[in-house]
Amino acid sequence: MIKPINFPINRQANFLLKGPVGQLEVLTTQPESPRTIPAIAVICHPHPLFQGSLNNKVVTTLARSFDIMGFSTVRFNFRGVGKSQGRYDNGIGETNDLLAILQWLKISYSEHTVWLAGFSFGAYVAARGAKEWPVKQLICVAPPIENFPFKTLLPFPCPWILIQGDEDEIVSSQAVFSWIASVKDPPQLIAIKGASHFFHGHLITLREQLLNVLTNNAS
Repeated sequence: MIKPINFPINRQANFLLKGPVGQLEVLTTQPESPRTIPAIAVICHPHPLFQGSLNNKVVTTLARSFDIMGFSTVRFNFRGVGKSQGRYDNGIGETNDLLAILQWLKISYSEHTVWLAGFSFGAYVAARGAKEWPVKQLICVAPPIENFPFKTLLPFPCPWILIQGDEDEIVSSQAVFSWIASVKDPPQLIAIKGASHFFHGHLITLREQLLNVLTNNAS
């Protein structure tokens, strides 16, 4: 049974939380200016086998964007990453890790709405989580639609935003753009011109464009 654990008094804190196969490393941030309607954004990191972690720069940019909007944020390391116990499980076990985080939030912060976001592999895990858990909004950054069965997850029960760089060298931007053009209920698209997979030199643009959309969607 997961016991309630409130956010520490410090604005940012790192701690361990019980997960499905052992401890999960968690990093929480409280905003300087919280929203009137409390909300928490849970952000999933990229592939564990390719140095993906909660400290990834895109993940950090997403967290900063939510922080500016007055959201509390939760980042965590999937099993086998950092201090999190366990082994990589192809997105299945990682989804269970995410659900453990969401269950903790349900117990400790039942009055907060939950938004899910993820980058690359994390976008796939976040999307799977959105099918299992009631969330306010889903945000997928550079979703690996050709490497994981992302397309089988549609339709999502919540609004979703898709962010994609048009010079992505890992996820085919053309495949992503063609796919969403064929989707019955397509996501709100943020296409970032000149951006590679890791948005080198475009992180500020990513943050600014996301904030423009979030300002409208968070009301």
